[in-house]
Amino acid sequence: MKISIDTIKRPIEKELIQFERHFRESMRSHVPLLDRIMYYIVRRKGKQVRPMFVFLSAQLCGEVGQASYVAASLVELLHTATLVHDDVVDESYERRGFFSINALWKNKVAVLVGDYLLAQGLLLALKNKEFRLLEILSEAVKAMSEGELLQLEKARRLDIKEEIYYSVIRQKTASLIAAACSAGAASTTRDEATIEQMRQFGENIGIAFQIKDDLFDFGTDDVGKPLGIDIQEKKLTLPLIYALDQASRSDKNRMIRLIKNHSNRQESVKEVIDFVQQSGGLEYASRAMEQYSQKAFDILDGFPDVPARKALKELVVFVTERKK
Repeated sequence: MKISIDTIKRPIEKELIQFERHFRESMRSHVPLLDRIMYYIVRRKGKQVRPMFVFLSAQLCGEVGQASYVAASLVELLHTATLVHDDVVDESYERRGFFSINALWKNKVAVLVGDYLLAQGLLLALKNKEFRLLEILSEAVKAMSEGELLQLEKARRLDIKEEIYYSVIRQKTASLIAAACSAGAASTTRDEATIEQMRQFGENIGIAFQIKDDLFDFGTDDVGKPLGIDIQEKKLTLPLIYALDQASRSDKNRMIRLIKNHSNRQESVKEVIDFVQQSGGLEYASRAMEQYSQKAFDILDGFPDVPARKALKELVVFVTERKK
C-alpha cells in the first residue's frame, strides 16, 4: 500500500503550520552565530515525523491545545540536539544531503549548539509549567544516552544476543518515538493508562523503525547510500545477529574476525553481507519488524475510530515501508 506523507498529515495540517512558527520561535537566540546556525537547522529539517506522532497522538486522546505545541517543540528540540551531538560522536560530516553542523562550524561549536537546543527544550517546558512533558522527554534523553553507551560497550565483544540488541534499540531509537506519542497524549489527557498505551504504541513502532534501518544496510532497497555502513562501524544489527546464531562455530568466528579486523575493506563487508543474505537473516528481521508493527496496530485498535487513528496507522505503514 503506497501512502504519501501529505495524506497522513491531513488531519493535522493546521497544527503543523502553527507548529512551524512555534518551533522557529523556540530556537531564536540573541547571539548572531547561534541564530545563523538555528536558521540553517530549520532550513534543512526532515519530514517532521516526530511532531506528526505528537499531534496525531494528541488528537487521538483529546483536543489539541497549547500544551500540544509545547510537546511537539520539546520533542523536536531534543531530537535535533541529539542529532547534532551524534554527528560529532560519529565524526559524520553530512546529514540528509546537507553538511552537518560540525562539518561547517567544527566540533566545539556543534557540541555547544546541541547543549543550547537541549537547554531551550527544558526551559520551554518549565516556562509553560508542563512538568509531565518535561518528565517524559527527560526520561527519553536519559534512555537514549544509556542505549548509546550500552551499544558501545557491547560492540567490543561482537557476540551480543537478541535481548541485548532489543535493549539497545528500545533505549537508543524507540524511546524518543515513544516519548513523542506519550507526550502528545499527555498534552490532551491526564489519564495515565492512556498515556502509557500511547508510549507502548510509540515504542513498538520505534523498534520496527530501527529494524527497517537495519535492513537497509544489507541492500533490501536501493536507498542511494553505500551498503554495509553498520558493518563498517561494527554495529551488530538483527539480521547479522540471527545469521551468526545460525552459523557453525567456524563460520561465526570467521565473520566476527572479518568485522573486527577488516571492516574497512569493501571485499570483507561484501562477504559479511552475502553471509547474512544467504542465512535468512533478512527474512527473519522482516518478520520481527512486522510483528512489532502489528503490536502497534493492536494498541490503536483499542482507540475510537477517528481520523487521527487512521493517520497513525498509515504512519506506521509509511515508517516500515519507506525507501530511505
